[in-house]
Amino acid sequence: MAAIDFDKFARRQRARWWAMRFVVYGLLITWAVVSIFPLFWTVSTSFKTAPDVMKGNMIPWLEFAPSWLGWRSLGLSPEALFQTSTVRDEFMHRLFNSAIISVTASALAVFLGSLAAYGLSRFSYKFGHMRNSDISFFFLSQLIMPPVVLALPFLVLYKQLALLDTYSGLIAVYTLMVLPIVVWIMRDQFATVPVELEEAALVDGLSIWGAFSRIIVPLVLPGMVAAFILALILCWNEYFFAALLTSTNTNTLPVMIASQTGSQGINWWSMAALSTAGILPLVFVGVLLEKHIIAGMTAGAVK
Repeated sequence: MAAIDFDKFARRQRARWWAMRFVVYGLLITWAVVSIFPLFWTVSTSFKTAPDVMKGNMIPWLEFAPSWLGWRSLGLSPEALFQTSTVRDEFMHRLFNSAIISVTASALAVFLGSLAAYGLSRFSYKFGHMRNSDISFFFLSQLIMPPVVLALPFLVLYKQLALLDTYSGLIAVYTLMVLPIVVWIMRDQFATVPVELEEAALVDGLSIWGAFSRIIVPLVLPGMVAAFILALILCWNEYFFAALLTSTNTNTLPVMIASQTGSQGINWWSMAALSTAGILPLVFVGVLLEKHIIAGMTAGAVK
């Protein structure tokens, strides 16, 4: 009788275990589908024709036959790559602008944010009634302000300084935009490094800067890479300031994507092709630096 009860209990536990796995994996798969669907819709739309877009056909080769219409209009289809295309030249110019501005702004934000975060994690500051925690919150509070509030001040300031439609002007704005996030990420990264390592380095004759550059930076490098990737994504996708502060020379890719409208409405196939082409560099960077990103995002989870 006891053996029968034990068998029933074991089967019941096994069934409960499988039910929990089914629920957990079902939720994860559902969330993955919801997260990936916008990317799938963008890529599939880039291979649709106008009727397929209007009908809402989703599955290629079943509901619609893939076409290079969207890519051909940008000069990016296989047969148009070796032909002259002003649209493709404009796309490459905007892509170059986005790369230069985003990479430079992200690198500056990581450099300045790392120094600020290191100071906040290692030294005690007093500025009036503000302490380290207040200063850290001040950095994060800058994200609360809507960008549209800064539109007029930036326009007036940049006009006076002749920074409109310049690389330096947009890089400065983007650096300020992502700096608070970098400071918060790096502050947590530095907090996971024991202070005893720096004390031992100072005893061995290194200066503060020597200990920081030779001991601390290698340990938090994965976190710096993760902060750089996050800053790069935010800068790459930013539209408001790019449309506000540029006109012809330094327009970025999001401005070009948003301009895909014609007399008949929005050219969804061209916009989707442009969006897909704009996503690919970030996908490449993400795959290339995947290990550093995971290490940086999980640093400090286990001490």
